[in-house]
Amino acid sequence: MTIRLHVNGTLHELPDARGTETLLDFLHEDLNLTGTKLCCGIGVCRACTVQVVKPPSPALTPVISCSTALATLNGAQVSTIESVARDGVPDPVQQAFLDHFAFQCGYCAPGFVMAARIFLHGLEAQPIPPEQIEDAMRAAIGTHICRCTGYVRYFEALRALAIAANGQGAPQR
Repeated sequence: MTIRLHVNGTLHELPDARGTETLLDFLHEDLNLTGTKLCCGIGVCRACTVQVVKPPSPALTPVISCSTALATLNGAQVSTIESVARDGVPDPVQQAFLDHFAFQCGYCAPGFVMAARIFLHGLEAQPIPPEQIEDAMRAAIGTHICRCTGYVRYFEALRALAIAANGQGAPQR
């Protein structure tokens, strides 16, 4: 059997014997995609979060790559932080994080960016009442660990984007 998965739009086929390898190891060692970070190694900190779509479901899902076996991703489409910026132009989430000075060392930022993008995509597809934005943001990125900041700036940046994505007008600063 062969494990087939797309990473940032490119198909990769791997022998079934590699099924117990983690996605993070594959990204780093085989593809030299090192933007996804290893921090805790047990899926608690979420620095290694990537976006996955696993047909038949079209849902974007945050996946902890440090503890996800390749075998579980057969047929999946994986997007990493390297797929986010286009032609040197930051993604709106990246730009909002920069504008709000959301991070210091930046180590956890790729995981925050990927989770925030998934959250915003969900809001655009299915808006929620404005009074639920804060709780929805906490559910989306509240379990991510950052050792440098107090999280406030990450939430401020995401709040501005969420308000716009949720159809509530221009982002507030």
